[in-house]
Amino acid sequence: MSTAETVFVVVVGFVLLLVIGNIVFSFMAELKNPPIGSFVECDGVRLHYVERGEHAAPCVVLFHGNGSMIQDFIISGLVDRLARHNRVLCFDRPGFGYSQRPRARIWTATSQAALFVKALNQLGVRDPIVLGHSWGALVAVAIGLQSNYLIGGLVLASGYYFPTRRWDFWMMSGPAVPVLGDMMRYTVAPVISWLMVPAVIRKLFAPRSVPANFKDSFPVSLTLRPKQLRAAAEESAFLIPEAARLQSHYSSIRCPVYIFHGTGDQLIEPEQARRLHKVLSRSDLHLVNNSGHMVTYADGGTIAQAVDCLNVFLEQPLRTIEDGEQNRP
Repeated sequence: MSTAETVFVVVVGFVLLLVIGNIVFSFMAELKNPPIGSFVECDGVRLHYVERGEHAAPCVVLFHGNGSMIQDFIISGLVDRLARHNRVLCFDRPGFGYSQRPRARIWTATSQAALFVKALNQLGVRDPIVLGHSWGALVAVAIGLQSNYLIGGLVLASGYYFPTRRWDFWMMSGPAVPVLGDMMRYTVAPVISWLMVPAVIRKLFAPRSVPANFKDSFPVSLTLRPKQLRAAAEESAFLIPEAARLQSHYSSIRCPVYIFHGTGDQLIEPEQARRLHKVLSRSDLHLVNNSGHMVTYADGGTIAQAVDCLNVFLEQPLRTIEDGEQNRP
C-alpha cells in the first residue's frame, strides 16, 4: 500500500470514527435527558412542550432563543413564576430539544409563527400573552403580526430586530450548508462546539456570573447533537435577513408590548431594543442594568410582573382602549 493510500485509509477511518462517535453521543445524550413534557403533532411536525398552571387561567406562551430549549426557561425560574397566575405553555422550537425540524421547509420566524398558531389552536389557546427570548422574540413578533390569530400582548427579551453588520452570525452558519455542513455536523462541529461552550455561556450571562443551577441542570449535551447544530446554524444564517424582512411591519403591531434588554448584553446590542420601542405605538422599554443577554435570569420577577400587567390591561373595558386614554401598556 502506497503512502497516499495509507493516508487515505487513515483519514477515512478517522472520519468514520467521528461519525459513529457523534451518533453514539447523541443517543446517550437523549437517554440521559429524555423529553420532560408532552407532544402535539401539527402540520406534520411533532412539537415538544411543557404546560404548567391552571388550565382555565390566562395563557402565556414562551419561545426560547437560538441553540436553547425548554429547560432554559424552567431553570431561570420564569415558568414557575408565571404559573402562579397563568396557564404556561413553553415550546421547544423546531429543531431544538425534542421538536422536529423537517428539512423540506425554510424555518423563518413567520413559518414558525404559522406553525405555532396552528398548534395553539389545537391546544385551545385564545388571546395569549406571547413571550420570546433572543431568536424567539422574532417568532413572538411574527405571531403578533398574524392576521388570523389575536394575542393579548407581547413580552420581548434580548431580541434582535433590525439588521446590522454581524459577521459572527454568518460564521456560525457553516453546519447549515448542504452536504458540507452535514459532514461538519457529524464530524468536527460537535467537538468544536463542545470546546466553545464554556466561553459562549459565560458571554451570554456576562457581566454576571453563570448561575450554579444553570451549570448543574442545563442539558448541554442535547445542544451538541448534529440535528440541533443544524437548527442553530440555520437560525444564525436567517437572523439578519429575518430582521430585515420584518422591520417594516413592526409599526403595524397593535397589541401592547413590553421590551426587556440587558445594558451589558455582549451578544445583541441594547440599541436594538431602543429602536424597536421608538417604532411601536404601545410599548414599554425596560433596560436592565448589570444584565447580559440572559435577562430572563437577571430580571425574571419584573418580566413576570409585565405579563400580569398585560392580563390586567386585557380585563379592562374595551372603551378605555378605544378612548385612547393611554398608548402605552
